[in-house]
Amino acid sequence: MPFRLVPFAISLALLGLAGACPAAAAPLTLEDCRLDAGPGLPTVKARCGTLERPENPDEPEGRRIELSVAVVPALSVEPAPDPVVPLAGGPGQAASDFYVAYRGAFEAVRRERPVLLVDQRGTGDSARLTCPESEDMLEEVPELEEIGPLVRECLDGLEADPRYYTTSVAVRDLEAVREALGYPSLNLYGISYGSRVAQHYLRRYPEHTRSVVLDGVVPSGKVLGPDIALFAQSAVDAIFERCAESEACAAEFPGVEAEFAALLERLAQQPEAVNLVHPVTGKPAERRFSADELAGAVRLLTYAPSSAALLPHLIHAGAQGNLAPLTAQIMMIEASMYESLAIGMHNSVVCAEDMPFVTEAEIDREALGETFMGTQQIDMLREICRHWPRGPIDPDFRAPLDADVPALVLSGEFDPVTPPAWGALAAAGFDKARHVVGPGQGHGLLPRGCTPRLVAEFIADASVEELDADCVSRLGPMPFFLDFNGPRP
Repeated sequence: MPFRLVPFAISLALLGLAGACPAAAAPLTLEDCRLDAGPGLPTVKARCGTLERPENPDEPEGRRIELSVAVVPALSVEPAPDPVVPLAGGPGQAASDFYVAYRGAFEAVRRERPVLLVDQRGTGDSARLTCPESEDMLEEVPELEEIGPLVRECLDGLEADPRYYTTSVAVRDLEAVREALGYPSLNLYGISYGSRVAQHYLRRYPEHTRSVVLDGVVPSGKVLGPDIALFAQSAVDAIFERCAESEACAAEFPGVEAEFAALLERLAQQPEAVNLVHPVTGKPAERRFSADELAGAVRLLTYAPSSAALLPHLIHAGAQGNLAPLTAQIMMIEASMYESLAIGMHNSVVCAEDMPFVTEAEIDREALGETFMGTQQIDMLREICRHWPRGPIDPDFRAPLDADVPALVLSGEFDPVTPPAWGALAAAGFDKARHVVGPGQGHGLLPRGCTPRLVAEFIADASVEELDADCVSRLGPMPFFLDFNGPRP
């Protein structure tokens, strides 16, 4: 799950058995368990346990937390000794949640290697930092002056000290898990914010990092915030351009770009009440739909090719007076995000690692004002971080990476938050790297086309020398939906 904006912040989004797990004397015992993949879906067989860690690494006798750890066994009877470690995005998503959602994409690597899942501190079952929810937070983007009281309410409801839930502390946890399970080294897969965790673990523990896959990468030293609206605008512009170049889309939705601008202006002048059947609960619902909500929905729908293909149809319907489909989309997004994203952990990361390094002079308000998102997100994040305690980061946390560990860097051509230029920048920090760009793709390339096989081949050899990535060039954007039945043949 990538950095994104949710209503409270509309904010900056996955061995084992006898003989297959290395022996270790450390206090981490794994037992048979099942990872829940969601209602109606099969569970995932694993070995699970917890590892106790100090909340503040500098006070080992102080408050302690438990890390949730799971190992999904390799399919081979003689698995390789180094597991694959998915590092989830958000920040705020649990690795276990990410894995069960995308487990099919990991089956190729799991033929030879176990998958090690460590819910990062503050997420999942690892002392999750959850903010209190209210109907107002779920249904309406707060005004800037309302942010402070909401942040204080969240902080008052936490038992934890949110300063100690940063990446610099989390990589120490991952290393402690590796030691406890006796693994000689790790193969890291980091998606979005998880790519930041992967790079910093590599910086701290290069001798225990065998290979790195960075998908939708945030390069070392880069902050997320000032450019998000600009990247999102570029992604939407590309969708409108593709629609204009598509005979069928252009005929069905002529002038959709102008319709979008007019719809934003209309909702900015007067938000509209939308009556619909709630897409998650199935109950009748009424929702106040504003320009901010439209911007948030459109941005998040650009993340995946399948949802991007819906945008011209959704915008056209809204411009014609039918806002129910767009409203349903944002309600589904919210339900998913509030279930999977730990807002407190998200704030701890962003307020220590990103916003302190954004000066007002670096914010091009004129350029942001030309985007469909405007300055709302950066202003809300700055306001949140005025109140949120700032935690520790390592002195070299933002230094450029210089690594000789092999790396596969994956980017989507139309990624709305971590564009291919960032992938190229990240790849430059490795002596042995391959940067692969998926044509027509959005944020996160792993589940697309041949990418699971490509990742498995890279991890098997821990080398980019003979890696054949030509199959990725055959990917492309999904054809546009011309109605709700899908693309026409």
